[in-house]
Amino acid sequence: MNLDQTKQALVGEWSSLAPEIRPSAAKNPDGTLKPFYLKRDFKYEAGDRFELTVVNSADPYGKVPLARIGIKGHMVWSGDHPIAAGAQKVDFVADEAYEVTPLIQGFTDLLNQVASKGYAHWEVGGTQGIFGKSFVPFGLAEGKNFMEYDLVYISHDLLFWGARNIDGRGFDTEANRPTNLQIPLARKGKDLR
Repeated sequence: MNLDQTKQALVGEWSSLAPEIRPSAAKNPDGTLKPFYLKRDFKYEAGDRFELTVVNSADPYGKVPLARIGIKGHMVWSGDHPIAAGAQKVDFVADEAYEVTPLIQGFTDLLNQVASKGYAHWEVGGTQGIFGKSFVPFGLAEGKNFMEYDLVYISHDLLFWGARNIDGRGFDTEANRPTNLQIPLARKGKDLR
């Protein structure tokens, strides 16, 4: 697919097939990377607008949700990606909204310790906007929009983004743009059987 065909095929809503795992930047006491378990819901609209909801869990089966993260913004397309024919380099820019909702008391308590300045008291189920603010747990700086250098590839009506770097590095620079595909998202409402 060319860029226009990719954008047209991308319009709609997509979801994780199952809970996913990726390496986080946080480390265990022995120096190994902590796993990051999540489920994603993604919506793409004409005009390069997107909405992403990520539910982070404490366990690999998604039974103990820790937090819900909501991001809204725009995608900037920057050319072909060499991972597969039709793959596109894309930057996700959170230029509309970025919200966090703690879903368990332990994570809520942590936020009240490390992310209290500039925020109301964190409560389980209470959503707060972190857009444009400093937010230490995610490494966000005040006044700067969150952005990731990523990729988009659609094949067999599945949506692939880039796989996380195995050392936990984020997609915060062009040099850290992914070079492999992550577990795909499926179009919502589509039966994959």
